[in-house]
Amino acid sequence: MKNLLKSLAAFQNEVPTIHEETKGYNYTYSNLNTIFKIIKPLLNKHGLGFTQLLNGTKLKTIIFHIDSGEMLESEAEIPQDVKLNSMNTFQVMGSAITYYRRYSLSAALGLITDKDIDAKGDEVKEVKAKVFTLADVDRAIEKKAQSQALKLIESGEYTATKELIEKLKK
Repeated sequence: MKNLLKSLAAFQNEVPTIHEETKGYNYTYSNLNTIFKIIKPLLNKHGLGFTQLLNGTKLKTIIFHIDSGEMLESEAEIPQDVKLNSMNTFQVMGSAITYYRRYSLSAALGLITDKDIDAKGDEVKEVKAKVFTLADVDRAIEKKAQSQALKLIESGEYTATKELIEKLKK
């Protein structure tokens, strides 16, 4: 590992921040073509190479030292349940593979390829739905308000057990 780590350190000292204004959903980043154009000559100069292999739903990134054969490996699971507007299944998968290739390679090589916006996000506060009790259901039935209570449950504003929902439906 000595040769690989020495060459990787030299590469990291020389590689610049790689950032372009490619627009994401709420951020900018560098695309793979831009990253490759910058890193390939520097990897070659320092005797390094890489490959990225798909194995089922996983992407394996391997950084290797050309002369010694020493390797660093990293593996990432590519989520399969992602849906994107106006994209079919194959387009979503291609997008996910490209995304994971970019970020896995950047992480393995220690690259900076996007603006650091980690601290800029707003905290999302979990809103808990109010819970219907048996007494609430009885009051709703007395007031002939079952349909209103069901609408509140269906909207997610309130939660209730299946037993209570069935009682409201009667």
